[in-house]
Amino acid sequence: MREAFAARATALLDTDPRLAVVLAEISTDLFADAAAAHPQRVVNVGIREQLLVGAAGGLALAGLRPIAHTYAPFLVERAFEQVKLDFGHQGASGVLVSVGASYDWAEGSSTHFSPRDVALFDTLPGWRVLVPGHAAEVPALLDRAVDSDESAYLRLSLRHNAEPHGTPDGTLDVLREGSRATVVAVGPLLDNVLAATAGLDVTVAYTNSPRPLDTAGLRDLAARTGNTVAVVEPYLEGTSAAIVSGALADRPHRLLSVGVGREELRRYGTAADHERLHGLDAEGIGARLRGFLAAA
Repeated sequence: MREAFAARATALLDTDPRLAVVLAEISTDLFADAAAAHPQRVVNVGIREQLLVGAAGGLALAGLRPIAHTYAPFLVERAFEQVKLDFGHQGASGVLVSVGASYDWAEGSSTHFSPRDVALFDTLPGWRVLVPGHAAEVPALLDRAVDSDESAYLRLSLRHNAEPHGTPDGTLDVLREGSRATVVAVGPLLDNVLAATAGLDVTVAYTNSPRPLDTAGLRDLAARTGNTVAVVEPYLEGTSAAIVSGALADRPHRLLSVGVGREELRRYGTAADHERLHGLDAEGIGARLRGFLAAA
């Protein structure tokens, strides 16, 4: 996904004079050609993530469309004050692009983990959140973010599905239909959800555009599945619960949230190990869904 992002951003720099890319050492090798071609619009601020976001906000106020890029915990958690003030409070807009996701570099331990990033964006108005599940989904999502006047957060990951999915307008992409529940899979967890729901009488819908969530599509699918919904998301468990419950507030409903647990795993291992330990592999998701359906 990172390579797909850099390639598309480089191509956009060649054609869109409004665009600027701000880096903090991460991925500078992927933007070497772009920096040589556009030295005033590809800026590396060094390992200064608050400055990264602040500089991007300043470029936005000057009329450019900035893309700021680094690891998720540095871009969102470390620099959240700058996201809140230099974009939100100033009324500026831009595109923030992260790598690392919730635990991609598990060997790096919690300094490089960011399962709380999307939850933080949910505290701010007007931010789109894009979570591709495959590298082939990245260029179109980046185009959508750059072309918009709104701010967007594009969350890249090493975890991915075998094939690209999604819809051009961000509506829910229904891949399997059933009657007992609607299961919404976000980004790179789709393949695990499809494996987990094999043999279950449930609808499976995919999104790589969870903010704003397609609540109209969700309401329609929920009405056909007993207003029973599960959301499987690759970040902090329960992040989408308020949005889903709000969308269904006018009707009795059941909701299961499956995501990264709040317990801190003080282990290194691999991303696949953390996925399993958080119950986000196919076996763990399947167990949660079967228990949820059995309790109906």
